[in-house]
Amino acid sequence: MGTSQKRARPSFRRVDLTAARVVSYALPLVTANRSSTAALDALGDSTRRAIFERLADRPRAVGELARDLPVSRPAVSQHLKVLQNAGLVDHTPVGTRRVYHVDPHGLEELRSYLDGFWNRSLRTFKDVAEGPTKEAE
Repeated sequence: MGTSQKRARPSFRRVDLTAARVVSYALPLVTANRSSTAALDALGDSTRRAIFERLADRPRAVGELARDLPVSRPAVSQHLKVLQNAGLVDHTPVGTRRVYHVDPHGLEELRSYLDGFWNRSLRTFKDVAEGPTKEAE
């Protein structure tokens, strides 16, 4: 490109974020569903699942988790960050360490999400069991 030619500047469209906030307030289930999806996505990785299961037993520091796993300490920290962003774990500072534990609120959201499937299945079973039989027709 010569010095006489100028690059075209990209044009950006202005987005009104107020409308997006109103939609999220008006649709609280969308947010809950998104966090449930994030939790399921986070647990989709076998290493994160192993970390989560160890934390379900008792709270642990990163170093203790890393000793029991075939990944490095920085990798465990990254996995913990994903689990924390998904709302499944939280940490408590203890001196210079962070002790991680399962976040009961995130676990409750995930359980509610999964219970929705179970409840739907039970309703369907009930409808079929209590419905008219072929012999009665």
